[in-house]
Amino acid sequence: VERPVMGDPYRYLSYIRPMPVSEVNYCWLLDGRNKKSIALNLASESGREVLLKLIGTADVFITNYQPSVLDKLRLNYEDVKPLNERLIYAHATGYGEAGEEIEKPGFDMTALWARSGLMDAVYDAEGQPALSVAGMGDHPSAMTLFSGIMLALYQRERTGRGAKVSNSLMANGAWANSCLIQAALCQATPYERGTRSRAFNPMVNHYTSRDGKRFICCMIQPEKDWPALCRATGLSELIADARFATGEARVENAAALISILDRALAEKDMQEWEAIFAEYELVWSPVSTIEEVARDPQMEANRMFVEMDHPRHGRIKTVNSPIFISDTEKAAPRPAPEVGEHTREILRQLGYAEQAINELLDSKAAG
Repeated sequence: VERPVMGDPYRYLSYIRPMPVSEVNYCWLLDGRNKKSIALNLASESGREVLLKLIGTADVFITNYQPSVLDKLRLNYEDVKPLNERLIYAHATGYGEAGEEIEKPGFDMTALWARSGLMDAVYDAEGQPALSVAGMGDHPSAMTLFSGIMLALYQRERTGRGAKVSNSLMANGAWANSCLIQAALCQATPYERGTRSRAFNPMVNHYTSRDGKRFICCMIQPEKDWPALCRATGLSELIADARFATGEARVENAAALISILDRALAEKDMQEWEAIFAEYELVWSPVSTIEEVARDPQMEANRMFVEMDHPRHGRIKTVNSPIFISDTEKAAPRPAPEVGEHTREILRQLGYAEQAINELLDSKAAG
């Protein structure tokens, strides 16, 4: 359900700098696919009446309007519940449904990334906080809302009654950063910011291969990983070196060890290290560029990308949703709609005659 003419503001995200430049409206292609669009002016009584008819036939109603807007439009859960006792009403907010900031506009960059402490937590002592990337908080938050909706639908199967589900970007940010927040709740001493050259654990650090490929190691079983890393990198003599023989010693002499590993790991290309790390069962990952992710064979093998036919751009790949169910085929992706593309179709399904549809369009109650 979109506003006439302009539609959902998300339609324009692809064109906001510094987003990658493309003739394809890729953000809307991704998140608008498989949806139908009806354009309604909810400030008009006749437009609102159409929405209420839709709510009366729906299993789920999702809104991210602020409380004052819902009050003005009379679209709170209490307002619409009498229309459909089996309705699952889902409310997504920036900062929750209580407190002084319930009216505050929220984006994932502000309400999730910055407010949760994540933005402050992920840069080192020599760096600056980074902006979140588009959808980084919106998409996980949507999956959380989806899980709440599914729980409510399951409850409805048992009770026959609908329910209200709520979720906020701030809450999802707190959950994503919950380990560090829990530490603060337990009055833990804040950790000192490190740097790559003085990492607290040189085996949990990123390095660069001879061909300039960056990769990250996550070797957290020191009894197994330390000798394996030494052998893999041709540094077997370090296993018994007193400077690095224990975890405490490696922390104390981290700068020296990282310098040694930097030189050793710069002697081979990434493809060579990939085979060697596999042989020694070491945990690592390439630090992939976005372009490399789009060509990643492991992503392809696990159906992370799916093809769709686009009326303007032909056959095109899109990112698949992350949930798979056995013996169930997902619906094939269909192009994202234009604003109000399905207005007439949906109005007919609701029982509106052509004359009534034309009157709604002429009065700008629908678009």
